Amino acid sequence: MDFKLSSSNQLPLSEFGVGAVASFIARTQRPDGEIPWAAGQKSDPWDHVESAMGLSVGGYYKEAQRAFLWLADRQLEDGSWYTAYRQGVPEDKTRDANLTSYVAVGLFHHFLITGDRALLKQMWPTLSRAIDFALSLQTPNGEIYWAISPKGNIDRMALLTGSSSIYMSVKCALAIAKILGLSVPSWKIACIKLADAIKNKPYLFNMTKSRFSMDWFYPILAGVITGTNAQKRIDTYWKKFVVEDRGVRCVSDKPWVTIAETAELTLALAGMGNLELARIVFNWISDRRYEDGSYWCGFTCPELAIWPEDKITWTNAVTLIAADAIYNLTPASALFSHQFWMTSGLSPFVDSA
Repeated sequence: MDFKLSSSNQLPLSEFGVGAVASFIARTQRPDGEIPWAAGQKSDPWDHVESAMGLSVGGYYKEAQRAFLWLADRQLEDGSWYTAYRQGVPEDKTRDANLTSYVAVGLFHHFLITGDRALLKQMWPTLSRAIDFALSLQTPNGEIYWAISPKGNIDRMALLTGSSSIYMSVKCALAIAKILGLSVPSWKIACIKLADAIKNKPYLFNMTKSRFSMDWFYPILAGVITGTNAQKRIDTYWKKFVVEDRGVRCVSDKPWVTIAETAELTLALAGMGNLELARIVFNWISDRRYEDGSYWCGFTCPELAIWPEDKITWTNAVTLIAADAIYNLTPASALFSHQFWMTSGLSPFVDSA
């Protein structure tokens, strides 16, 4: 599939290797549609969807659709999925709100690229139940408890990264509802309450996770924190998590740079509108690839020792999503753009006719 790049792009598509990365994900996908982390390894609903998004960016539309239908076939009665599967068999029966709701992001992303309204209609019952499950764990204060244990007990802990991701999922679910001519006002109310908790009530979230870089940039990536507040957050914690000319540490106190977190930071920067810095950071990892074109998972600093050596599907997928956001490869390039959500009339904070 051919993609058109503007003359301002600094990274040639042939050098980036969209085809090689997407074909790696497609080769790893099982015949029934499941996309494990790596061949023979587990899958989880969130990373399964992220990998499907990588397939969509790479033009593997049928494979992406098969991934969504795999989820529909395995959805539990309460709308959730289990946290981990291996060859379709449940391995961890925790039911996670964030992992469950992310199907909405994948479906909206796929629609932006393909215009496949039929798939949205087909998946609407699955999507609706998934969002309802996640929001059933929302408290009156707005935060969302992260999961239900295998024994059926609610784990009353809210995670900032997970809740930010759920916010993005509900936004996308509301956008899909609008496309289908449906109205779900309870989702909009829940989304606004969740955003307020993330922005104004940090004490509601588990602060022991603040050493993870995702807690730093996910509220920006999801579009909860925007404008000058987003820039202030980036500036405040930049030195804590970023290794210049290398990438983003997964955890602030460990000398381990991960490709996925670095790509996600570029998504957050591009979403803010800072494309110049997003390109710089993305270029730090653009050559961290194996001979087949797939990306490393991570590496130590300063040794640059690859660790682990597994080729991970969702890590590769997010590099494609990030490249799309920066270099405008597909019609879904604006998915994480703050401006897109405000000007499209799809934001839950903007009433449109």
